[in-house]
Amino acid sequence: MTGHRIRAVVAAAALAATAAALLLPGRWYLLAFAPFAAGAWLVTRLERRTALVLVLLGGVLLPLTAATGPPDSSDDLYRYLWDGRVQLAGVDPYRYPPAAPELAPLRDAPLWSPDAHWCVPDGACTRINRPTVPTIYPPVAEGLFAAVAVVAPGVRGLQLVMAGFAFAVGALLWRALAALGRDPRRAVLWSWCPMAALEAGNNAHVDVVAVGLAAVAVWLLARGRAVPGGIAWGLAVATKLTPALLAPALLRRRPLAVALAAVGAVAAVYLPHVLAVGPAVLGYLPGYLHEEGYADGSRFALLSAVLPAPLTPPVAAAILAAAAILVWRRADPDRPWRAAAAMVTATLLVAAPGYPWYALLLVMLVAYGAPWEWLTVAAAAYLAQFAPDIGLATDTAQRIGYGTALAVVVTGLALRHRQRRRAEPGQRMSTARV
Repeated sequence: MTGHRIRAVVAAAALAATAAALLLPGRWYLLAFAPFAAGAWLVTRLERRTALVLVLLGGVLLPLTAATGPPDSSDDLYRYLWDGRVQLAGVDPYRYPPAAPELAPLRDAPLWSPDAHWCVPDGACTRINRPTVPTIYPPVAEGLFAAVAVVAPGVRGLQLVMAGFAFAVGALLWRALAALGRDPRRAVLWSWCPMAALEAGNNAHVDVVAVGLAAVAVWLLARGRAVPGGIAWGLAVATKLTPALLAPALLRRRPLAVALAAVGAVAAVYLPHVLAVGPAVLGYLPGYLHEEGYADGSRFALLSAVLPAPLTPPVAAAILAAAAILVWRRADPDRPWRAAAAMVTATLLVAAPGYPWYALLLVMLVAYGAPWEWLTVAAAAYLAQFAPDIGLATDTAQRIGYGTALAVVVTGLALRHRQRRRAEPGQRMSTARV
């Protein structure tokens, strides 16, 4: 057996191990990250045809495996299902919260059940989180929820739809990387990533759709197509707000054209809802930011470990403003993913969210070409999410997870800088000889 065949067989075994780990009970499914790391490394060393088969196979197998069980660590998809149902009834999703008596005729199982966790003032209980507040999701997401309610209603249908989007992102990355002259085998970093499988296939987060649109935007803008790239970016922001973090990197070339196209796309999808409900279109976003502790500074885990809580919001804002300026100045418009990933990484380290799906955007950017080790920042939130299971306070788990990720990122940057410094004398000598 040749060396290539051995690597292919071992990579396939790593894929099988990753899929099997996703089926483990409790939090043991996080062991899937180990075979993923080994298998992804092997795939990037295979012939492209073999690698393509394995990337596509993993892109199908892993999200579908994750979709075989009920949502494990998030109940957001119940809000998706409810918003879709509300829209099919002819009601704007931003008009009423789920607990509103006007929507009582729409209540039925499985979204409403006496044994559900969230209860409303009239005594009914539901699986929809925060049922007394309006939805937080932007219009493109709401349109998708309505479409799913028509073609694939129910938990399993939604999981399968999001698993399909996860596969599509991987296929798109392969095509984009090849078209941009990059190594398309890096698409394995998305298609085999347990986070993408879990958060799309199992928890069915709409973030995967925003990530796909953002991936299209990065591809188009790297090729200098400002208007279609800006439209794709605007639609990504109108699906989930996190792609707005890409602004400093994506606005480096033809910023006015890109910005106008993006704003136009956002305005176009928001306009019908603004006409219907006015300022209520903001939904629960302001309340969510306050609830999460970003207003009083308690959520900034790393900063609050060294600063008084009242100081953390302005310090966080200053750090992110400085990062945005640096990213904008140093971004390569032909390769915007590295600068975009730097901005997303800085934001995740400063904000230290406890929700892994916010980091799916970073996974996509790493697949494009950002350093592999930045995936540790994406995975850091899992420690905070499962803190009670391992006997840790949430803020302690956040500090350990994101602190470790910060150390990995800084170490990686230092090593890469050292390697470049070592290479420079040799490059200068070669130039001198010529």
